[in-house]
Amino acid sequence: MPARRPDPTRVNAIGFDAIVDALGAGMRDFRAAPRFGLFFGAVYALGGILVLLTASALHMSYLSYPLAIGFGLIGPFIAVGLYEVSRRLETGAPLDWPGVLGVIWAQRRRELAWMAFVVLFVQIMWMYQVRLLLALFLGFKSFASFGAFVEVVVTTPEGLMFLLLGNVIGAVLSVVLFSLTVVSFPMLLDRDVDFITAMITSVRSVVTSPKPMIGWALVVTATLLLAMLPLFAGLIFVLPVLGHTTWHLYRKLVPPAPMEEPAGAQSPEASSPSASPAASPSAPGSPAL
Repeated sequence: MPARRPDPTRVNAIGFDAIVDALGAGMRDFRAAPRFGLFFGAVYALGGILVLLTASALHMSYLSYPLAIGFGLIGPFIAVGLYEVSRRLETGAPLDWPGVLGVIWAQRRRELAWMAFVVLFVQIMWMYQVRLLLALFLGFKSFASFGAFVEVVVTTPEGLMFLLLGNVIGAVLSVVLFSLTVVSFPMLLDRDVDFITAMITSVRSVVTSPKPMIGWALVVTATLLLAMLPLFAGLIFVLPVLGHTTWHLYRKLVPPAPMEEPAGAQSPEASSPSASPAASPSAPGSPAL
């Protein structure tokens, strides 16, 4: 009988100690390569500011809160560059801007682009349900300012119901997206697998270790929300730590694929966009974290 192929979606069970270890490793990576972390964090923060300025210019400032929350959902995609930085620190590959940005650019031809579409779809669903709830509870009227919108939301029964249902639905969408992406983005960067396999692996990691993973999801959500309060400025420092931590959490959750090279065996040339470890089935990536 032919040998059974190993399950590509297998995962390890972890405890809260693994979350703490991964967080410590993420902070070390940020300290080891701060310029990359600050760059990607700044890009994320500027993106959030641009979203709010656009809403204000379109006289839709009352959508600032849901837009800010929805913007937080694309964090895993923005953090791809941070995953690559952590992988290079792990393997000892050269850490330079052309290499890191080149690997990110190369993902447009790979399965990671499909995961970006999944994130975008969830964000569209989030904004659609916000508009639906606004129509149901507050009518189709617009508001002169964000302050006027807040006053209606917190002082009327309809507004409070909108706020309650909106946050409940948002929490459900956030849990779904977290389950689909917590492992899939770093896995697609690291290995030559399809995005469906990556999403299944990600969901299995949450199902296998529900308490630690939901705990981590709550930490991520609370940290991102707090980082957004000072006009998104906190994201400059928070996103790098969360991104690097996610990479190390992936390494702990997903066991190494068979026949993978040891982490230190990867040559610097293998880290270029044309010869990335995840670029072809014949060149598997470093051991999954």
